[in-house]
Amino acid sequence: MAAYSNFRAGRALVIASLQAILRSPSSVVFGLAFPLIFILVFGFLGGSDGGFSSTLALAKGSDTLNPIYAGLKRMNGITWKQFPDSAAQNEALHKDKLVAILSIKKQPGQSGYDVRIRAASTDMPNAFQLQGVIQNIIIGGDPAIRQQIQAFANIQVEETQVREYKRIDFILPGQLGFSLLAGSVFGTAFVFFGLRQTLVLKRFFATPVRRATIVVSEGIARMIFQLLTAIVIIGIGYYAFGFTLVNGFATFMALMALSALSIMVFMGFGFVVSNVAKNESVIPAFSNIITLPQFLLAGVFFPITVFPAWLQPLAGALPLAFLNDALRKVSFDGASFGAISWDVLWLCVWGVVLYAIASKIFKWE
Repeated sequence: MAAYSNFRAGRALVIASLQAILRSPSSVVFGLAFPLIFILVFGFLGGSDGGFSSTLALAKGSDTLNPIYAGLKRMNGITWKQFPDSAAQNEALHKDKLVAILSIKKQPGQSGYDVRIRAASTDMPNAFQLQGVIQNIIIGGDPAIRQQIQAFANIQVEETQVREYKRIDFILPGQLGFSLLAGSVFGTAFVFFGLRQTLVLKRFFATPVRRATIVVSEGIARMIFQLLTAIVIIGIGYYAFGFTLVNGFATFMALMALSALSIMVFMGFGFVVSNVAKNESVIPAFSNIITLPQFLLAGVFFPITVFPAWLQPLAGALPLAFLNDALRKVSFDGASFGAISWDVLWLCVWGVVLYAIASKIFKWE
């Protein structure tokens, strides 16, 4: 008589679990349909943000005691952003968070100023519009400024070559991250609660199949389904809306590796929910308590920096925030895993904590 094979048993469980996942409306809705709706909506809204956003930063070392800067500060349509250093300014310019970096310096030995407008190559129309705004400030100012018009006339526009940072480059990683979170939490919670409630797990104990094989098989099935949805989401974003994969296939594989890691981490939430839920009707409530705050706070639709200062550390500590940050750095900047090691480390820390909790409360019956 042939020896019992846990490998064959695991393979059968994987196939059965995949069939169950595909028959589950909630898995398809939260894992694929829901994120795709947002991607399609934001994708059809257009490529880049477009328009004169009037968001400027003042270059380090610029003179602030001059009529040009004072005139710009008085304009209601212009927003000034502060950055800790020039590197942060340059990064914001590359990510289309700034129209331009403005440098105003006094001309040596003269009463005038040199004005330099440094804008991204994708935002040059706005830069020239800003140049016209500055010229109007000079011409329309008080007589003292008009007398110095020749001195103030040295206004230069510099073009910085950058890749276009499209709206989809921010939205898609956030939707991908939320898809992985929601699918892992809801799917794992419902499946293991159902197996326990219907006594399927108990019946497994009468067979030679190991308990670890049951858990690993379900994890593999969930991983396969979620990675397939990730491929669909990235593929539609890339081919339909020009989502940036800066290094092509290598970037795609890096995104898949991050997705696989996050699925393993997020399944920990599902194991916890499946064991604290007393009946199936409370699983959506518990799962939403986990997923909804991250959907709103973890940088899915807008940067965490838009929140009040006291809320930003909390939002940035959420596991989905670390994943979203890593996905965006890899897809647009081509960051290596060394460059996103902080995000990966904290994702792993979350995983260790979640599985430690799940192992303490996990019930087979």
